Amino acid sequence: MAARVARSVGQGALVVDFALYLHALHWSAIHIGGLYSVSLLVGALATLIVGPLSDRFGAKRFLLGYEGIQIGAAIIALSTAQPVWLSLAAILGAFGRGANGGAGPFAPAEQSWMSRSVSHKQWGQIFHLNTSVGLAGMAVGALLATLPGLLNGVLPGPEAYRSLFIVVLLGSLFCLFFLLRTGESSLSAEGLDQDTAPATKLENPEIIAGKPSSVGRVLLRFGAINALNGLGIGMVGPLMAYWFHLRFGVGPAAIGAAMALAFFSAALMSLLGLRLTRRFGMVGTVTRMRLLGLMMMLALPFAPVFWLAMLLYIFRAALNQGSIGSRQALFLGLVGKDKRGLAATVNSLSLQTPRAIGPSIAGLFFEAEMLVTPFLLAVALQGMYLILFRQFFSKQQKT
Repeated sequence: MAARVARSVGQGALVVDFALYLHALHWSAIHIGGLYSVSLLVGALATLIVGPLSDRFGAKRFLLGYEGIQIGAAIIALSTAQPVWLSLAAILGAFGRGANGGAGPFAPAEQSWMSRSVSHKQWGQIFHLNTSVGLAGMAVGALLATLPGLLNGVLPGPEAYRSLFIVVLLGSLFCLFFLLRTGESSLSAEGLDQDTAPATKLENPEIIAGKPSSVGRVLLRFGAINALNGLGIGMVGPLMAYWFHLRFGVGPAAIGAAMALAFFSAALMSLLGLRLTRRFGMVGTVTRMRLLGLMMMLALPFAPVFWLAMLLYIFRAALNQGSIGSRQALFLGLVGKDKRGLAATVNSLSLQTPRAIGPSIAGLFFEAEMLVTPFLLAVALQGMYLILFRQFFSKQQKT
C-alpha cells in the first residue's frame, strides 16, 4: 500500500495537468483525445499479457518492471516536449489516465498479489483500504497540480507544467524501494486446494471456482457487461480537467484544488463503503453508490457556474470511486486463488479496451464545441451497465 501511495501522487498531478499541458503546447482536442486513446489501448494489450503470467511467475517482478518503465517515461517527458517523444513517454507512462494509484496495465498482477496475501474474508476491508490510500495520494498529487498556475509568472507557459514529471519520477523511485522490501507469498498446492472450493454467496465470494469451462463462460459474460462501463468512463473520465478548462476557462490552480477535494472525498467514501457493505452487501453497495453517482453526472454538464459543476463532480467522484473496493472483491471472487490474475485481467481488459475509444470520441465533440453530448452518452452506457451488473451478480449469488 505504501507503493500505491507513492505512485498515486504522480498520477493525481497528471490527471489534472497533462491534458492542460498538451493544450498549452497547442495540441488540438482531437489530437489530445487520440493520444489518450492510444495510451489506453496499449495499456489494455499489455494487461492481456501480464495478468495470466502473474499467476504463473508471480506479480513482484512485473511491478518492478512497471516502475522501471515509469522512470524512463518521466525522464523523457522532463527532457523534451517534442511531440513524438512526448507521445511515446505518455503511452509508456500512462500519463493523465489516472488509476487511483494502481499499476496501470500491471494492475492485475498487483490485485492478484494482494488477494493471495490475505484470506477472502478480508478482501472487502483490504481492497477498500487500498483504494482509499490510492485516492488520498491522488488528492495530494492534485494539490501539487496547482503549481503550474503559481509558477506561470516565473516559467514560460508549458515549462511550468514540466516540473510535475519530477513528482512522477520520485514516486516511481519510492515505489521501487517499497517493492524491493516486500516479500511475495508463494502459492502452495495445499493453499490452492483449500481456496478453490466453490462458494454460494458473494460475501464469501468464490462463486464459481470449479470447472474451467464454467469459469470461462462467467468471466466472458462479466467482461461483456464491464465493457459498457469502460466506454462510459472513457467518454468523460480521462479528459475531465480539460473539459473544465474548455467549459469555464479555469486553469490548473482552480481545477487542481477542486479535484484534490474530490479525491479526498472519494477516499473517505471508500472507507464508508466498507461499512455499507455490512448492511447492504457488496452488490447492494455498488449499485446504490453508482446510481447516485449517475444522477450527479447527468446534472454536471448543465451546471451554469464552475463551483456548482465542481460540487457535482466531487459528489459523483466520491460515490463512483468509493465503490471500487467492492467491485474488485466481487470480480476476484468469481474464481479460485490460482486464477485471480486471469480474473483481474478480464476485468481490466474489458474496462480499458472500450475505455480507449472514449477520449477520441470526446475529443471530436470537444473540437465541435459539443461539451454536453459526451456526458449524456456516458450516463446511458453506465446506466445499462448498472442494470446488467446487478442482474449478473444476483444470478451468481443464487448459483
